[in-house]
Amino acid sequence: MKDLTPARDSLDPIEIASRDEISALQLERLKWSLRHAYDNVAFYKKSFDAAGVHPDDLNDLSDLAKFPFTVKTDLRDNYPFGMFAVPQDQVKRIHASSGTTGQPTVVGYTENDLKNWGNVVARSLRAAGMRAGDMLHNAYGYGLFTGGLGIHLGADALGLSTVPISGGMTPRQVRLIEDFKPKGITVTPSYALSVLDEFNAQGLDPRDSSLEVGIFGAEPWTNAMRLEIEQAFDMHAVDIYGLSEVIGPGVSMECVESKDGLHIWEDHFYPEIINPETGEVVAEGEMGELVFTSLTKEAFPIIRYRTRDLTRLLAGTARSMRRMEKVTGRSDDMIILRGVNVFPTQIEELLMDQSALAPHFQIELSRPDRMDQMRILTEVSNSGIDASARDHATAQLAAAIKQSVGISAKVEVGDVGAVPRSEGKAVRIIDMRPKA
Repeated sequence: MKDLTPARDSLDPIEIASRDEISALQLERLKWSLRHAYDNVAFYKKSFDAAGVHPDDLNDLSDLAKFPFTVKTDLRDNYPFGMFAVPQDQVKRIHASSGTTGQPTVVGYTENDLKNWGNVVARSLRAAGMRAGDMLHNAYGYGLFTGGLGIHLGADALGLSTVPISGGMTPRQVRLIEDFKPKGITVTPSYALSVLDEFNAQGLDPRDSSLEVGIFGAEPWTNAMRLEIEQAFDMHAVDIYGLSEVIGPGVSMECVESKDGLHIWEDHFYPEIINPETGEVVAEGEMGELVFTSLTKEAFPIIRYRTRDLTRLLAGTARSMRRMEKVTGRSDDMIILRGVNVFPTQIEELLMDQSALAPHFQIELSRPDRMDQMRILTEVSNSGIDASARDHATAQLAAAIKQSVGISAKVEVGDVGAVPRSEGKAVRIIDMRPKA
Protein backbone atom coordinates (compact mmCIF):
# COMPACT_ATOMS: atom_id res chain seq x y z
CA MET A 1 0.00 0.00 0.00
CA LYS A 2 1.18 3.50 -0.80
CA ASP A 3 2.09 6.03 1.87
CA LEU A 4 -0.84 8.48 1.80
CA THR A 5 0.17 10.56 4.83
CA PRO A 6 -0.84 14.19 4.19
CA ALA A 7 1.84 16.86 4.37
CA ARG A 8 1.87 18.65 7.72
CA ASP A 9 1.50 22.05 6.07
CA SER A 10 -1.65 20.90 4.24
CA LEU A 11 -3.60 20.49 7.49
CA ASP A 12 -5.92 23.10 8.95
CA PRO A 13 -3.98 24.92 11.71
CA ILE A 14 -6.57 23.91 14.31
CA GLU A 15 -5.89 20.22 13.62
CA ILE A 16 -2.41 20.54 15.12
CA ALA A 17 -3.06 23.38 17.58
CA SER A 18 -2.28 23.01 21.28
CA ARG A 19 -4.92 21.63 23.61
CA ASP A 20 -5.13 25.03 25.30
CA GLU A 21 -5.92 26.68 21.96
CA ILE A 22 -8.53 24.06 21.13
CA SER A 23 -10.16 24.33 24.57
CA ALA A 24 -10.28 28.14 24.40
CA LEU A 25 -11.99 27.99 21.00
CA GLN A 26 -14.43 25.36 22.26
CA LEU A 27 -15.42 27.45 25.27
CA GLU A 28 -16.04 30.52 23.11
CA ARG A 29 -18.12 28.56 20.61
CA LEU A 30 -19.95 26.58 23.28
CA LYS A 31 -21.14 29.77 24.95
CA TRP A 32 -22.48 30.94 21.59
CA SER A 33 -24.16 27.61 20.81
CA LEU A 34 -25.97 27.38 24.16
CA ARG A 35 -27.20 30.97 23.86
CA HIS A 36 -28.25 30.43 20.23
CA ALA A 37 -30.25 27.32 21.13
CA TYR A 38 -31.82 28.90 24.21
CA ASP A 39 -32.87 32.09 22.43
CA ASN A 40 -34.19 30.50 19.24
CA VAL A 41 -35.51 26.99 20.00
CA ALA A 42 -38.50 26.80 22.33
CA PHE A 43 -37.60 23.22 23.27
CA TYR A 44 -34.19 24.24 24.61
CA LYS A 45 -35.53 27.23 26.54
CA LYS A 46 -38.09 25.01 28.23
CA SER A 47 -35.52 22.25 28.83
CA PHE A 48 -32.88 24.58 30.30
CA ASP A 49 -35.42 26.41 32.46
CA ALA A 50 -36.80 23.12 33.80
CA ALA A 51 -33.27 22.07 34.75
CA GLY A 52 -32.59 25.42 36.40
CA VAL A 53 -29.68 26.32 34.13
CA HIS A 54 -28.98 29.24 31.81
CA PRO A 55 -26.39 29.76 29.06
CA ASP A 56 -24.67 32.31 31.31
CA ASP A 57 -23.94 29.48 33.77
CA LEU A 58 -21.26 28.13 31.43
CA ASN A 59 -17.89 29.50 32.59
CA ASP A 60 -15.80 26.40 31.99
CA LEU A 61 -16.10 23.44 29.62
CA SER A 62 -16.89 21.20 32.59
CA ASP A 63 -20.00 23.31 33.28
CA LEU A 64 -21.67 21.69 30.25
CA ALA A 65 -22.49 18.73 32.52
CA LYS A 66 -25.06 20.95 34.27
CA PHE A 67 -27.20 21.12 31.12
CA PRO A 68 -29.88 18.55 30.20
CA PHE A 69 -29.48 15.91 27.52
CA THR A 70 -31.26 15.82 24.17
CA VAL A 71 -32.52 12.43 22.95
CA LYS A 72 -33.98 11.19 19.69
CA THR A 73 -37.56 11.27 20.95
CA ASP A 74 -37.16 15.01 21.55
CA LEU A 75 -36.47 15.43 17.85
CA ARG A 76 -39.43 13.28 16.86
CA ASP A 77 -41.72 15.13 19.25
CA ASN A 78 -40.82 18.40 17.52
CA TYR A 79 -41.36 17.10 13.98
CA PRO A 80 -40.88 18.55 11.47
CA PHE A 81 -39.17 21.90 12.14
CA GLY A 82 -39.62 22.54 15.86
CA MET A 83 -35.89 22.16 16.58
CA PHE A 84 -34.83 24.68 13.93
CA ALA A 85 -33.22 27.87 15.24
CA VAL A 86 -33.49 30.03 12.12
CA PRO A 87 -36.38 31.14 9.88
CA GLN A 88 -37.36 28.83 7.06
CA ASP A 89 -35.94 31.13 4.38
CA GLN A 90 -32.45 30.64 5.87
CA VAL A 91 -32.61 26.84 5.65
CA LYS A 92 -30.80 25.77 2.48
CA ARG A 93 -30.90 21.98 2.91
CA ILE A 94 -33.12 19.50 4.75
CA HIS A 95 -32.29 15.86 5.51
CA ALA A 96 -34.33 13.32 7.44
CA SER A 97 -34.27 9.78 8.75
CA SER A 98 -36.47 7.11 7.20
CA GLY A 99 -39.04 7.42 9.98
CA THR A 100 -39.44 3.65 10.24
CA THR A 101 -39.71 3.85 14.04
CA GLY A 102 -42.29 6.64 14.05
CA GLN A 103 -41.88 10.28 13.08
CA PRO A 104 -38.70 10.93 11.09
CA THR A 105 -35.97 13.03 12.65
CA VAL A 106 -35.52 16.13 10.49
CA VAL A 107 -32.35 18.22 10.36
CA GLY A 108 -31.64 21.47 8.54
CA TYR A 109 -28.63 23.44 7.35
CA THR A 110 -28.01 27.12 6.65
CA GLU A 111 -25.58 28.17 3.94
CA ASN A 112 -22.88 28.48 6.60
CA ASP A 113 -23.75 25.05 8.02
CA LEU A 114 -23.26 23.53 4.58
CA LYS A 115 -19.91 25.28 4.27
CA ASN A 116 -18.78 23.94 7.65
CA TRP A 117 -20.09 20.46 6.82
CA GLY A 118 -18.20 20.49 3.54
CA ASN A 119 -15.05 21.60 5.35
CA VAL A 120 -15.11 18.86 8.01
CA VAL A 121 -15.81 16.19 5.38
CA ALA A 122 -13.01 17.61 3.22
CA ARG A 123 -10.73 17.45 6.27
CA SER A 124 -11.81 13.83 6.76
CA LEU A 125 -11.15 12.88 3.14
CA ARG A 126 -7.72 14.54 3.28
CA ALA A 127 -6.95 12.63 6.51
CA ALA A 128 -7.80 9.45 4.58
CA GLY A 129 -5.20 10.28 1.96
CA MET A 130 -7.28 12.00 -0.73
CA ARG A 131 -5.90 15.10 -2.48
CA ALA A 132 -7.31 17.80 -4.76
CA GLY A 133 -7.65 16.41 -8.25
CA ASP A 134 -8.11 12.79 -7.11
CA MET A 135 -11.18 10.83 -8.16
CA LEU A 136 -13.63 9.49 -5.56
CA HIS A 137 -16.13 6.68 -6.20
CA ASN A 138 -18.99 7.63 -3.84
CA ALA A 139 -21.16 4.56 -3.23
CA TYR A 140 -23.06 5.95 -0.23
CA GLY A 141 -26.78 6.40 -0.79
CA TYR A 142 -28.01 9.75 -2.07
CA GLY A 143 -31.27 11.36 -0.95
CA LEU A 144 -32.61 12.23 2.50
CA PHE A 145 -29.85 10.05 4.02
CA THR A 146 -26.90 12.34 4.80
CA GLY A 147 -24.22 9.90 3.62
CA GLY A 148 -24.04 10.38 -0.14
CA LEU A 149 -24.66 14.12 -0.32
CA GLY A 150 -22.54 14.82 2.77
CA ILE A 151 -19.52 13.05 1.30
CA HIS A 152 -20.16 14.76 -2.04
CA LEU A 153 -20.18 18.16 -0.32
CA GLY A 154 -16.77 17.49 1.22
CA ALA A 155 -15.38 16.07 -1.99
CA ASP A 156 -16.31 19.29 -3.78
CA ALA A 157 -14.71 21.35 -0.99
CA LEU A 158 -11.48 19.36 -1.27
CA GLY A 159 -11.45 19.62 -5.06
CA LEU A 160 -12.02 15.96 -5.88
CA SER A 161 -13.56 14.55 -9.03
CA THR A 162 -16.60 12.67 -7.70
CA VAL A 163 -18.43 9.71 -9.25
CA PRO A 164 -21.90 9.89 -7.59
CA ILE A 165 -22.87 6.28 -8.22
CA SER A 166 -24.74 5.77 -4.92
CA GLY A 167 -25.46 2.19 -3.79
CA GLY A 168 -26.60 -0.94 -5.61
CA MET A 169 -25.98 -2.26 -9.13
CA THR A 170 -22.82 -4.02 -7.99
CA PRO A 171 -21.64 -5.19 -11.45
CA ARG A 172 -21.83 -1.58 -12.60
CA GLN A 173 -19.86 -0.46 -9.55
CA VAL A 174 -17.01 -2.76 -10.55
CA ARG A 175 -17.19 -1.73 -14.18
CA LEU A 176 -16.90 1.97 -13.34
CA ILE A 177 -14.04 1.35 -10.93
CA GLU A 178 -12.25 -0.51 -13.71
CA ASP A 179 -13.04 2.10 -16.38
CA PHE A 180 -12.78 5.37 -14.42
CA LYS A 181 -9.92 4.30 -12.12
CA PRO A 182 -10.78 6.26 -8.96
CA LYS A 183 -8.22 6.55 -6.17
CA GLY A 184 -10.74 6.31 -3.32
CA ILE A 185 -14.09 4.74 -2.55
CA THR A 186 -16.65 5.75 0.09
CA VAL A 187 -19.02 2.91 0.98
CA THR A 188 -20.38 0.84 3.85
CA PRO A 189 -17.87 -1.87 4.82
CA SER A 190 -20.31 -4.73 4.30
CA TYR A 191 -21.09 -3.53 0.77
CA ALA A 192 -17.37 -3.24 0.07
CA LEU A 193 -17.18 -6.99 0.58
CA SER A 194 -19.97 -7.44 -1.98
CA VAL A 195 -17.97 -5.32 -4.41
CA LEU A 196 -14.99 -7.55 -3.67
CA ASP A 197 -17.04 -10.65 -4.45
CA GLU A 198 -18.14 -9.06 -7.73
CA PHE A 199 -14.52 -8.43 -8.71
CA ASN A 200 -13.86 -12.11 -8.19
CA ALA A 201 -17.05 -13.12 -10.03
CA GLN A 202 -15.90 -11.12 -13.04
CA GLY A 203 -12.46 -12.74 -12.94
CA LEU A 204 -10.76 -9.49 -11.97
CA ASP A 205 -8.00 -9.12 -9.41
CA PRO A 206 -9.05 -6.33 -7.01
CA ARG A 207 -5.38 -5.76 -6.16
CA ASP A 208 -4.89 -4.56 -9.73
CA SER A 209 -7.59 -1.91 -9.37
CA SER A 210 -6.80 1.79 -9.02
CA LEU A 211 -8.20 1.98 -5.48
CA GLU A 212 -5.71 3.14 -2.88
CA VAL A 213 -8.06 3.95 0.01
CA GLY A 214 -11.52 2.93 1.19
CA ILE A 215 -13.43 5.21 3.56
CA PHE A 216 -15.99 3.17 5.46
CA GLY A 217 -18.83 4.19 7.76
CA ALA A 218 -22.59 4.06 8.48
CA GLU A 219 -22.31 0.73 10.31
CA PRO A 220 -19.99 -0.98 12.80
CA TRP A 221 -17.16 -3.02 11.33
CA THR A 222 -14.35 -5.04 12.80
CA ASN A 223 -10.59 -4.81 12.53
CA ALA A 224 -10.71 -8.30 11.04
CA MET A 225 -12.88 -6.93 8.24
CA ARG A 226 -10.40 -4.05 7.80
CA LEU A 227 -7.54 -6.51 7.38
CA GLU A 228 -9.45 -8.58 4.84
CA ILE A 229 -10.36 -5.53 2.75
CA GLU A 230 -6.83 -4.12 2.87
CA GLN A 231 -5.27 -7.40 1.83
CA ALA A 232 -7.85 -8.12 -0.87
CA PHE A 233 -7.61 -4.69 -2.53
CA ASP A 234 -4.07 -3.74 -1.50
CA MET A 235 -5.51 -0.45 -0.23
CA HIS A 236 -5.89 1.41 3.05
CA ALA A 237 -9.22 1.01 4.88
CA VAL A 238 -10.15 3.79 7.30
CA ASP A 239 -13.17 4.60 9.43
CA ILE A 240 -15.41 7.68 9.22
CA TYR A 241 -18.12 8.49 11.78
CA GLY A 242 -21.11 10.76 11.79
CA LEU A 243 -24.81 10.97 12.42
CA SER A 244 -27.41 13.25 10.92
CA GLU A 245 -28.48 14.69 14.28
CA VAL A 246 -24.97 16.07 14.79
CA ILE A 247 -24.30 16.96 11.13
CA GLY A 248 -23.86 13.78 9.06
CA PRO A 249 -20.61 12.09 7.99
CA GLY A 250 -17.48 13.95 9.01
CA VAL A 251 -17.90 14.26 12.78
CA SER A 252 -14.74 12.21 13.26
CA MET A 253 -12.23 10.45 11.04
CA GLU A 254 -9.49 7.89 11.28
CA CYS A 255 -6.19 9.17 9.89
CA VAL A 256 -4.54 6.95 7.31
CA GLU A 257 -1.09 7.32 8.86
CA SER A 258 -2.11 6.00 12.29
CA LYS A 259 -5.39 4.05 12.04
CA ASP A 260 -5.64 4.16 15.82
CA GLY A 261 -9.09 5.63 16.38
CA LEU A 262 -11.13 8.46 14.94
CA HIS A 263 -10.05 12.05 15.54
CA ILE A 264 -13.07 14.16 16.47
CA TRP A 265 -13.16 17.56 14.79
CA GLU A 266 -13.43 19.28 18.13
CA ASP A 267 -13.60 22.80 16.75
CA HIS A 268 -17.16 21.97 15.59
CA PHE A 269 -18.32 19.14 17.89
CA TYR A 270 -17.76 18.87 21.64
CA PRO A 271 -17.65 15.25 22.86
CA GLU A 272 -18.44 13.79 26.25
CA ILE A 273 -18.54 10.22 27.50
CA ILE A 274 -21.19 9.44 30.11
CA ASN A 275 -22.23 6.49 32.19
CA PRO A 276 -25.35 5.38 30.25
CA GLU A 277 -27.10 4.37 33.45
CA THR A 278 -26.43 7.46 35.62
CA GLY A 279 -25.80 10.13 32.99
CA GLU A 280 -22.64 11.21 34.82
CA VAL A 281 -19.58 12.23 32.79
CA VAL A 282 -16.81 9.61 33.15
CA ALA A 283 -13.06 10.16 33.14
CA GLU A 284 -11.22 10.32 29.83
CA GLY A 285 -10.26 6.83 28.73
CA GLU A 286 -13.26 5.14 30.37
CA MET A 287 -15.86 3.35 28.28
CA GLY A 288 -19.33 4.86 28.10
CA GLU A 289 -21.96 6.47 25.90
CA LEU A 290 -20.90 9.15 23.43
CA VAL A 291 -22.61 12.55 23.74
CA PHE A 292 -22.16 15.46 21.32
CA THR A 293 -22.86 19.19 21.47
CA SER A 294 -22.58 21.26 18.29
CA LEU A 295 -20.39 24.35 18.46
CA THR A 296 -21.10 26.09 15.15
CA LYS A 297 -24.44 24.83 13.79
CA GLU A 298 -26.96 27.57 13.02
CA ALA A 299 -30.10 25.92 11.65
CA PHE A 300 -30.11 22.88 13.93
CA PRO A 301 -28.04 23.32 17.10
CA ILE A 302 -27.84 20.16 19.17
CA ILE A 303 -27.06 20.22 22.90
CA ARG A 304 -25.73 17.15 24.71
CA TYR A 305 -27.20 14.68 22.23
CA ARG A 306 -27.09 11.10 23.45
CA THR A 307 -25.90 9.06 20.48
CA ARG A 308 -26.33 5.71 22.32
CA ASP A 309 -22.99 4.65 20.77
CA LEU A 310 -20.51 3.08 23.20
CA THR A 311 -16.86 4.13 22.95
CA ARG A 312 -14.19 6.00 24.90
CA LEU A 313 -12.15 9.17 24.40
CA LEU A 314 -8.37 9.09 24.01
CA ALA A 315 -5.69 11.71 23.58
CA GLY A 316 -4.78 12.84 20.07
CA THR A 317 -1.96 11.23 18.07
CA ALA A 318 -1.74 12.16 14.39
CA ARG A 319 -3.79 15.27 15.25
CA SER A 320 -4.11 17.27 18.47
CA MET A 321 -7.82 16.61 18.65
CA ARG A 322 -9.00 13.74 20.79
CA ARG A 323 -9.82 10.35 19.36
CA MET A 324 -12.80 8.08 19.85
CA GLU A 325 -12.32 4.33 19.63
CA LYS A 326 -14.29 2.35 17.12
CA VAL A 327 -17.87 2.10 18.35
CA THR A 328 -18.21 -1.23 20.16
CA GLY A 329 -21.97 -1.33 20.63
CA ARG A 330 -24.97 0.66 21.77
CA SER A 331 -26.63 1.49 25.05
CA ASP A 332 -30.09 0.79 23.59
CA ASP A 333 -31.46 -2.09 21.57
CA MET A 334 -31.02 -0.55 18.14
CA ILE A 335 -29.50 -2.77 15.46
CA ILE A 336 -27.41 -1.31 12.64
CA LEU A 337 -27.76 -3.63 9.68
CA ARG A 338 -26.15 -2.72 6.36
CA GLY A 339 -26.33 0.95 7.32
CA VAL A 340 -30.02 0.79 8.30
CA ASN A 341 -31.20 1.42 11.87
CA VAL A 342 -33.58 -1.31 13.05
CA PHE A 343 -35.39 -1.59 16.38
CA PRO A 344 -36.95 -4.84 17.64
CA THR A 345 -40.15 -2.88 18.28
CA GLN A 346 -40.49 -2.37 14.53
CA ILE A 347 -40.50 -6.12 13.99
CA GLU A 348 -42.94 -6.59 16.84
CA GLU A 349 -45.39 -4.06 15.39
CA LEU A 350 -45.33 -5.75 12.00
CA LEU A 351 -45.67 -9.17 13.58
CA MET A 352 -48.77 -8.07 15.47
CA ASP A 353 -50.50 -7.38 12.15
CA GLN A 354 -50.34 -11.08 11.24
CA SER A 355 -53.16 -12.87 13.05
CA ALA A 356 -51.75 -16.27 12.14
CA LEU A 357 -48.52 -15.50 14.03
CA ALA A 358 -47.90 -15.26 17.77
CA PRO A 359 -46.21 -12.15 19.27
CA HIS A 360 -43.12 -14.18 20.18
CA PHE A 361 -39.97 -13.65 18.15
CA GLN A 362 -36.19 -13.54 18.10
CA ILE A 363 -33.89 -11.67 15.75
CA GLU A 364 -30.78 -13.54 14.73
CA LEU A 365 -27.93 -11.56 13.13
CA SER A 366 -25.14 -13.25 11.22
CA ARG A 367 -22.60 -12.61 8.49
CA PRO A 368 -22.39 -15.87 6.52
CA ASP A 369 -21.57 -14.42 3.11
CA ARG A 370 -19.82 -11.17 4.00
CA MET A 371 -23.05 -9.18 4.11
CA ASP A 372 -24.94 -8.88 7.40
CA GLN A 373 -28.07 -11.06 7.42
CA MET A 374 -31.20 -10.94 9.60
CA ARG A 375 -33.31 -13.97 10.43
CA ILE A 376 -36.64 -13.60 12.22
CA LEU A 377 -37.78 -16.65 14.17
CA THR A 378 -41.43 -16.60 15.20
CA GLU A 379 -44.26 -19.12 15.59
CA VAL A 380 -47.87 -19.73 14.68
CA SER A 381 -50.53 -18.31 16.98
CA ASN A 382 -52.20 -21.70 17.46
CA SER A 383 -51.76 -25.29 16.42
CA GLY A 384 -54.76 -25.09 14.10
CA ILE A 385 -52.95 -22.92 11.55
CA ASP A 386 -52.50 -25.01 8.41
CA ALA A 387 -49.45 -25.01 6.11
CA SER A 388 -51.04 -22.68 3.57
CA ALA A 389 -51.89 -20.04 6.16
CA ARG A 390 -48.43 -20.38 7.69
CA ASP A 391 -46.72 -19.86 4.32
CA HIS A 392 -48.93 -16.87 3.57
CA ALA A 393 -48.17 -15.22 6.93
CA THR A 394 -44.44 -15.88 6.46
CA ALA A 395 -44.44 -14.17 3.07
CA GLN A 396 -46.57 -11.29 4.36
CA LEU A 397 -44.24 -10.59 7.27
CA ALA A 398 -41.13 -10.71 5.10
CA ALA A 399 -42.72 -8.30 2.61
CA ALA A 400 -43.83 -5.95 5.39
CA ILE A 401 -40.30 -5.83 6.85
CA LYS A 402 -38.86 -5.07 3.43
CA GLN A 403 -41.38 -2.30 2.77
CA SER A 404 -41.39 -0.70 6.23
CA VAL A 405 -37.82 -1.17 7.44
CA GLY A 406 -36.10 -1.22 4.07
CA ILE A 407 -34.10 -4.44 4.42
CA SER A 408 -34.62 -8.06 3.45
CA ALA A 409 -34.98 -10.56 6.27
CA LYS A 410 -35.42 -14.32 6.29
CA VAL A 411 -38.58 -15.24 8.21
CA GLU A 412 -38.99 -18.67 9.73
CA VAL A 413 -42.27 -19.67 11.39
CA GLY A 414 -42.21 -22.59 13.77
CA ASP A 415 -44.85 -24.47 15.72
CA VAL A 416 -46.33 -23.15 18.96
CA GLY A 417 -43.50 -22.89 21.49
CA ALA A 418 -40.72 -22.69 18.90
CA VAL A 419 -39.45 -19.37 20.22
CA PRO A 420 -37.55 -19.72 23.52
CA ARG A 421 -39.31 -18.14 26.49
CA SER A 422 -37.64 -16.15 29.23
CA GLU A 423 -38.79 -15.61 32.79
CA GLY A 424 -37.13 -12.21 32.80
CA LYS A 425 -36.49 -9.76 29.98
CA ALA A 426 -37.09 -11.40 26.63
CA VAL A 427 -33.95 -12.14 24.63
CA ARG A 428 -34.88 -10.47 21.38
CA ILE A 429 -31.51 -10.25 19.63
CA ILE A 430 -28.91 -12.95 19.06
CA ASP A 431 -25.91 -11.34 17.38
CA MET A 432 -23.56 -13.92 15.90
CA ARG A 433 -21.60 -11.46 13.77
CA PRO A 434 -17.82 -11.55 14.36
CA LYS A 435 -16.48 -9.00 16.81
CA ALA A 436 -13.35 -6.87 16.47
